[in-house]
Amino acid sequence: MVVSVAKEFDHFSVEKLPVYEAQDLTKGGYLAKIKLQDQLYTLRITRSGKLILTK
Repeated sequence: MVVSVAKEFDHFSVEKLPVYEAQDLTKGGYLAKIKLQDQLYTLRITRSGKLILTK
């Protein structure tokens, strides 16, 4: 079964989505923990300024 993620977000306006600064999430560092329900993820800012989100 294939489910389109785009359909889930059709009712959201891009202009109304919240915007977060990665540096705010990491409090000026390079790592932050993000919790989604019972799962914990790590957000990392690389030296080249890219974001990596891992479980």
